Amino acid sequence: MNTATPAPCKLQRRRLIAASGLAAGALVLPSAMKNAMAQTAPWPSKPIRIIVAFAAGGLTDSYARLYAEQLTARFGIQAIVENKPGAGAIIAIDAVAKSPADGYTLLMTTSGTVWQNRVLYSKLPYNLDKDIVPVAFYPSGPLVVGVPEKIGVNTMRELIDYAKKNPTNMGSYAPGSYPQMVADQTNRNEGTKIVTINYRGESPMWVDVAGGQLQVAIGSYQSFATVQPRGVKAIGVTGSYRSPKLPDVPTLTQQGIEGRLVTLEGGLPLMAPAGTPEAVLRALSQVVVDGANTPKATQLRETFAIPNKPKNLKNTREDWARDVPVWIKLAVDLGIKLD
Repeated sequence: MNTATPAPCKLQRRRLIAASGLAAGALVLPSAMKNAMAQTAPWPSKPIRIIVAFAAGGLTDSYARLYAEQLTARFGIQAIVENKPGAGAIIAIDAVAKSPADGYTLLMTTSGTVWQNRVLYSKLPYNLDKDIVPVAFYPSGPLVVGVPEKIGVNTMRELIDYAKKNPTNMGSYAPGSYPQMVADQTNRNEGTKIVTINYRGESPMWVDVAGGQLQVAIGSYQSFATVQPRGVKAIGVTGSYRSPKLPDVPTLTQQGIEGRLVTLEGGLPLMAPAGTPEAVLRALSQVVVDGANTPKATQLRETFAIPNKPKNLKNTREDWARDVPVWIKLAVDLGIKLD
């Protein structure tokens, strides 16, 4: 058997060829296709699909489209955004969870749909702990609590008093999402009977606030701002700090509304099928981090009143381990079930 070591000149030549390939922008990685034999292949070498769990328009979709542009600029491949709204994001998550773990199918959704859904639904077509993994995390910033001006309330406390005397519908951008949890917590703590109306994204929800079909909604600043000229008023914001765009509007906590839920800030996770190679996850995450400093990304955060930049793979994993149990416990304590 021949066990001779390659000549130094040949070995050096091989290393130079490998290095030149990486310098050209091709990342050579194991393909990790599910149920396929491991093999060496360039990544990316074909279009990347980003599935969005909500309809076009709104913060989740906007971040996905920005990220698609950044992927194309970085790797020279086409990145396609595909909206799959409905069923509390289950349709979109299922599509990604069942896709090959090869770095060509990604998910953009809200944190609640991958954190709380395991409690809100008795049975899901995927395992949220085993079938998908986080890549990066986009903070959502303070969410706006908005009401039609014509109902005559100016604070969250006044809204609670209104809801005790009048039928009150709250818009939610997905079943089991943050607004529904706020509505259920308010009903439990204050004795109100606020009814949650679920939509496939923010835009149609805010249109119905302006039209008077809803008495309150909670969502991103930008989507709220599109209907503000039509008589929709901000009466509070969620989270631990005021919105940069609404400095005179106090947080719910500052208004005396109690509960851990109203102090928390969720966000928008970028996710991939479990088993996606670690090097691919790092590369995808790095595009998010590097792209956060571009003028277009800065403008998007400014538009949606989001002061914080997205987090990389390492920080996302750390936050995931810390925050997911908190959100799950809140969902359990509220006792919300959606099936």
